[in-house]
Amino acid sequence: MSIFRNAAVISAMTLLSRVTGLIRDILIARVFGVSGDTDAYYVAFRLPNLLRRLFAEGAFQQAFVPMLADVKSNRSAEETKSFIDKVASLLGFIVLCVSILGVIAAPILVFVIASGLADEPATFDTATRLTRYMFPYIFFMSLVALSSSVLNTWKHFAIPAAVPILLNLSLITATLFVAPLFDQPIYALAVGVMAGGFLQLAVQIPQRAKLHLLPRFVNPFKAMKDPSVRRVLKLMVPALFAVGVAQISILINTNIASFLAEGSVTWLAYADRLMEFPTALLGVALGTVLLPSLSAAFAKGMTDRYNALLDWGLKLVVAFAVPAAIGLALLGEGLVSVLFQSSRFNVNDVYQTATAVTGYSIGLIGLIGIKILAPGFYAQKDIKTPVKVACAALIVTQIFNLVNVPLFSHAGLALSVGLGACFNACCLLIILRRRGVFTPLAGWKKLFLTVIVGSVLLTAYLLVIQHYCDWTQMAYPWAVKLGLVLGVVMGAAVLYIGTLAVCGYRLSDPVSYTHLRAHEPGWIGKPFSLLVTEPRQVFLRLLLRIRLCVSKARRTGRRRVHRRAWTAMHRDRLWRC
Repeated sequence: MSIFRNAAVISAMTLLSRVTGLIRDILIARVFGVSGDTDAYYVAFRLPNLLRRLFAEGAFQQAFVPMLADVKSNRSAEETKSFIDKVASLLGFIVLCVSILGVIAAPILVFVIASGLADEPATFDTATRLTRYMFPYIFFMSLVALSSSVLNTWKHFAIPAAVPILLNLSLITATLFVAPLFDQPIYALAVGVMAGGFLQLAVQIPQRAKLHLLPRFVNPFKAMKDPSVRRVLKLMVPALFAVGVAQISILINTNIASFLAEGSVTWLAYADRLMEFPTALLGVALGTVLLPSLSAAFAKGMTDRYNALLDWGLKLVVAFAVPAAIGLALLGEGLVSVLFQSSRFNVNDVYQTATAVTGYSIGLIGLIGIKILAPGFYAQKDIKTPVKVACAALIVTQIFNLVNVPLFSHAGLALSVGLGACFNACCLLIILRRRGVFTPLAGWKKLFLTVIVGSVLLTAYLLVIQHYCDWTQMAYPWAVKLGLVLGVVMGAAVLYIGTLAVCGYRLSDPVSYTHLRAHEPGWIGKPFSLLVTEPRQVFLRLLLRIRLCVSKARRTGRRRVHRRAWTAMHRDRLWRC
């Protein structure tokens, strides 16, 4: 299966995951509303999520996947299986110890992450209890991340991309059916989180059994003596700092939001949910596919392949992150209103969440770009450089907070995160260019022209929609409003993708993209400017294409007529016999 098809599969599964996650958040907003209990849940869920980034798909995967690709390429199957066994045993032991410590120290952790809740004893107590109930979630997620890394390295992308759906389905079930059974319904969400973690791990076991890659327990202290395992731990140290810096930024923002108006944490959480759609569909999908491919290309010394992969990924980021940012900025209010507005999520909540979405959208290209550029360093087993850049980005983000938070309140926090991500992505790109590791290939000028034309048309389309639609005041049923916003989104997608097609942008694999039709495209592959500079040439080529299509259709029709006549003739002969 091609890289683009793999990315498309992951994007489709990720889209389904985000849709179910959106349904989950819609139900939570409608059932629990914006309250102290909801703030407590999101604060408590941030803690296992933070450690999940450290021990799961964050630092661990960044260190483990390149090493696993190296071991798989250069060693036997038995040695590879032994390596996986040792890493799994050591990871499970460490995370189990961390889970126990987290349950014990839950009050301290809640105070650190959201000091503002200390002024509200009931909310603080709820957050502490939820943290204790949900903290073991990281044990399951760490093993899920290990299984996903193994399956992705063996080119089985579908199941790892689909398993997050189970967490969303568990939380939906808990919200609808388990919550009424509790005196304090918010605790049902903790049940859903733990059930989702267990199911995600259980679903991946059959696929790993088919590959004969189920882990066997090894003494963790003996596992640490393996040079490859120690190499993973050595690579994880800077990766921990890199992911830790990103999570520290989130913790600082959550702490600042806890001191702002009540509901600020929830508004930011729902804005995060909308931002996860473009970041996951493009950034996470491409990052998941590119990291094993980049690692394999670098390990084999295929520098041209490595460069082509990075170039292709960055072109996709530019092509689709820009319109996604425009769409979220101009249609954010409509999306939030249709998805979350209810009697317990009023018009003010819609406006506040929409402003946070706008803040995030300004830095969307940076948020997605990091998902592509960082694997370029991880594939080289260079994790120190992204750590240094992330530390600088953290400082820059807090400087932005000093300016943006007094001006825009919680929306300023979202804006600072976006601007810090753009700074991070720019630094990573500059370093790759200066090292000579990445060199832009042909097609960037044509891409920029295409994106500019498509973005102008998309902006005009959405501004017209925004002028005539007041989403918060619509008296239509919810299903009708949902149909309207989906229609607007589909119209925007058709308009932009149609512009890409007219201007000749191709969604090919990196190798074919850089070599096929890069210099001599057909009329439809010409830049859009040819319609102005050479209209006669474009018109003549269009007529030629039409004539060729008509001739081909006529020949096909004649062959069909002859085939039918021949069949009828032989049928008559058989009948006579």
